[in-house]
Amino acid sequence: MGKAAAVVGAPTIIPASVLGQNAPSNRINMGFVGLGNRGIGVMEAFLNHDDVQGIAVCDVDDHHFRVTDKKNNKRTRDYGRTPGKQAMENAYAKKKDSGNFKGCHAYEDFRELIARDDIDAVQVATPDHWHGIITMQALKAGKDIYCEKPITQKYAEGHAIHREVAKQKAIFQVGSQQRSDKKFQQAVEIVRNGLIGKVKKVEVGLPKGKTEAQGDPTVTDPPKTLDYDFYCGPNELIDYMECRCHWNWRWHLNFGGGQLMDWIGHHNDIAHWGLGMENSGPISVEAKNWTYATDVYDSPVDYDVHSMYEGDIEVVISSRNPMGSKWIGEDGWVHVTRGKLTASNEEWAKDGFVAGDWKTYKNPGHQRNFVDCCKNRKETIAPAENGHRSITPGHIAYVAHALDRKIKWDPKNEKVVGDDSAQEKLMALPYRGDWKLG
Repeated sequence: MGKAAAVVGAPTIIPASVLGQNAPSNRINMGFVGLGNRGIGVMEAFLNHDDVQGIAVCDVDDHHFRVTDKKNNKRTRDYGRTPGKQAMENAYAKKKDSGNFKGCHAYEDFRELIARDDIDAVQVATPDHWHGIITMQALKAGKDIYCEKPITQKYAEGHAIHREVAKQKAIFQVGSQQRSDKKFQQAVEIVRNGLIGKVKKVEVGLPKGKTEAQGDPTVTDPPKTLDYDFYCGPNELIDYMECRCHWNWRWHLNFGGGQLMDWIGHHNDIAHWGLGMENSGPISVEAKNWTYATDVYDSPVDYDVHSMYEGDIEVVISSRNPMGSKWIGEDGWVHVTRGKLTASNEEWAKDGFVAGDWKTYKNPGHQRNFVDCCKNRKETIAPAENGHRSITPGHIAYVAHALDRKIKWDPKNEKVVGDDSAQEKLMALPYRGDWKLG
C-alpha cells in the first residue's frame, strides 16, 4: 500500500473484485520493532492473515533466549533480530500465496525501519521505556500503530501520543487483547446494561511483584549480540545484569513499571470499559501499603492503589485482590478474569447470556481488528486514548507514592489539581542524551 495510504483518511485500495481479496495492492505492509517473546508471537499472528505483508523487523539484540528450566537446561525458542527475520521467512515459506514477499530486511535501529515509505503499519513490542519515542516517530512518519500495553512507560508520553493519533487520523491498536475476548465483553455488558444496579466499588486484581532476582544478578559486560547502550536508550545507562534484561526488564523502573504497570492496561482497562469511563479517569488517587523485596528491582511487590471516580465510585487496584475485574453494585456483582466469569446471579455468567440492548464493540480478533481498521479507517477496539486512560491511575499512583500524599485529578483536562510539584513530576520526560519525544 505504501506510506500515502496510511496518511490520508481512507486508503486507496484496488477493489478485491478486480485483483482478488489478497492482491498485493490490498495488503497492509508491516514492520515489526521488538522481537522478544511477545514481539515474535504477535508478529506471527499478524503473518497468519493473508492480507498482511511482512517486510522488515528490528531489534537491538541479534540473538537471545531464556532458560525456563535451569535444572534440565530447558530454553525457550530463540529471539532477537536474526530469529525474528527467520520467523518471518519461515512463515512465508509455508504459505501457498506469499504475496509480494521478497525477503525480510532486519534492522538494529528502528529509525531505519520507520523511514521506509513502503511500510503502512508498525508493531511496537519493545520494553516499555521505548514505546513512547518509537510510537511518536512512527506516527509522525504517517504509520498506523499496533503497540503492546502499557501504551507508554511515562505519563507525558501517553498524554502526547493519543493527541498525535487524533491529529494524524492514524489507526492505533493497544495490545490489550482482553477487549477482544467474549467473557470480558459479556462482563462489561452485564455492568453497562445495569444488571448489578448502580456501581459502588470496583476491585481490580493484578499480580504481585518479584521477591527475588529472576536470573543472574551479577554485574557483567553485556552479551556481544546486544547493543546495551541502545537498549537503555532514553533512560539511564545502568549496570548490565542478566536478571534485568529481556523478559525481566519489566521489574525495574528503568525499563518498565513493575507488575502494576505491566497488568494495569489489561484489568483496569476492562474496569474502565464496564464503568463507561474509557476516555475519563479518577478524581483522586492514593498509593497505600507498597512493599519492596530486592536490591536489583525497584518496583513494588505488593501495592494498593485507591481511586475515587465521579458518582462516588471507589476503584481499588491491588496485588491483594483476586486477579481480574470485579464490579460491585447495589443489586449484585460480576467478576471476570482470563477464562472465567462469575456473578452473583449464575444466569448472568452462562455462555451466550444476553445482558441487554447495550453491546460492546464486536470484532473477529485483536490483530484482525487492527488490519480491518487499517483498511476501513474506523477506530479499533482498543484505541490510543482508551489505553492511555486505563493506565493513568498507575502513573499517578507512582507520583502519589513518591510524594507520600493523595493526588487530586481532573480527568477532563488531564491535570493534577492544586499540586504543582505532582503535576511537574507526572509530566517529566528525563530523557538521556539527544533522545526526545517525536
